Amino acid sequence: MQTTKIHTFRVEGMTCEHCVKTVREALLARDPAADVKVKLQGGEVRVSSSLSSDELIIAIAEAGYGVGLA
Repeated sequence: MQTTKIHTFRVEGMTCEHCVKTVREALLARDPAADVKVKLQGGEVRVSSSLSSDELIIAIAEAGYGVGLA
């Protein structure tokens, strides 16, 4: 059984709702069961997922955004 954890990230480079959608879809492509909340204001992303922080960071970075742990 995999444990679900809540991960919080700071994402740089999101400037519009299209960016929010891109980040959300990149994370859901890695873990379709994840609960993803993206806030454009402040660049915060919260993800409830069984994946590691590293895997989620890679997904965001591959979508073209700067990312780090919050």
